[in-house]
Amino acid sequence: MLDEPTIGLHARDNRILLDALHKLGDKGNTLVVVEHDEDTIRRADHIIDIGPSAGKRGGRLVAQGSVADIERAADSQTGRYLRDAIRHPLHARRESSPKGAGQWLTVRGANLHNLQDATVSIPLQRLVAVTGVSGSGKSTLARDVLLANVQAVVQQRSTKAGRDADAAGKRPAWSGCAGVTGYETVDRVLEVDQTPIGKTPRSCPATYIGFWDTIRRLFADTLEAKARGYGPGRFSFNTGEGRCPTCEGAGVRTIEMSFLPDVKVPCESCHGARFSPETLAVTWRGKSIGDVLQMEVDEAVAFFASMPVISHPLQLLKDVGLGYLTLGQPSPTLSGGEAQRIKLVTELSKVRDDVTRRGNKAPHTLYVLDEPTVGLHMADVEKLIHVLHRLVNGGHSVVVIEHDLDLIAEADWIVDLGPEGGNGGGRVVASAPPEEVVRLGTHTGVALAPVLGEAEPPRKTGTLA
Repeated sequence: MLDEPTIGLHARDNRILLDALHKLGDKGNTLVVVEHDEDTIRRADHIIDIGPSAGKRGGRLVAQGSVADIERAADSQTGRYLRDAIRHPLHARRESSPKGAGQWLTVRGANLHNLQDATVSIPLQRLVAVTGVSGSGKSTLARDVLLANVQAVVQQRSTKAGRDADAAGKRPAWSGCAGVTGYETVDRVLEVDQTPIGKTPRSCPATYIGFWDTIRRLFADTLEAKARGYGPGRFSFNTGEGRCPTCEGAGVRTIEMSFLPDVKVPCESCHGARFSPETLAVTWRGKSIGDVLQMEVDEAVAFFASMPVISHPLQLLKDVGLGYLTLGQPSPTLSGGEAQRIKLVTELSKVRDDVTRRGNKAPHTLYVLDEPTVGLHMADVEKLIHVLHRLVNGGHSVVVIEHDLDLIAEADWIVDLGPEGGNGGGRVVASAPPEEVVRLGTHTGVALAPVLGEAEPPRKTGTLA
């Protein structure tokens, strides 16, 4: 039994793994693999497709059999993407010109771990993919060198002492490299990872993204709430008299078991609604505050359509493929991929591309994501691509460490490390738009060629300055 064994593997390494798995099968063994990777699915002897969607909308056997059987299944999202691959580019490729100040971020002489005095420039306000075979130094360059150093110099500006030091030309000591230039236009630096958005059931998408306070004020403004003397605090499940006294607003009770893990069961008083009967008696458009928490995102988008401050982040949740989640879904029940997409929605909700900012310029943020496609179906990868493009269109810079070829094909610029892993890696073998990387014939270029609809180039390695 293998659960997504291709995670963290380059397309070249992925094929080596699949050859090894087939050898195990040829020796009389049975292998059951949980996987999203297209190559793995196509090489399977038998496919079991579960769906048709996620959450409560999934859990059914949609199709099983060969690749052809899956492609013929009308309800199979997997079959649709196997039959009709994503056509790249989904968005027009942004030009990357070296002219003009503040358009390039350059790392000079990176030598941390297996990096071999690597110098690389990446265009700002672009979608940049850092690629390479497993162990080639991608995470070291993007996270340990680029992210860490730019974060340090940006944080220095946040204090008066730091600004004074910056004005005097005193900057934090560079870590793992000889220096970084071109960071002056970056206002924020943020790593969007797959760590949980909260550790307790009290945390949920509505509270994390921030629109729950607006919903509480809506209920407090109803005639019923005013007649009872309820303010916004009454509709909080974390404090106050409005929450269920039995579970204290958690919606579940924890039963301690001797010599066994604790067991969580729905609260017998509120049945998971989190609020007291008096609080639930107040309704807005026929729904109580407890009903709103149990709404799925797709339903809530229509319900709050007249409230842009609420409907905008809800629509973003739907756009990233999380329409099946409930607003009050406890954070500990979210997968890493779901948590990461909720973080992206939180950032996207600050980028109001459809509302003027009254002349105020949004802070230029550098986002760094480490394999954001991990655990995502092909349909969700396509939605993620659109989200990342929206961040760039909002004036931000996005750097992704990635192996997924669909996402790499959508990048404006690729920094390809290698040529191999470990001591055989740590060098920049290509730094160019995707089509140029294909022509250079690196391991990434060879794998990327059929995705971009180009002929497979001869294998070679080189660097495009």
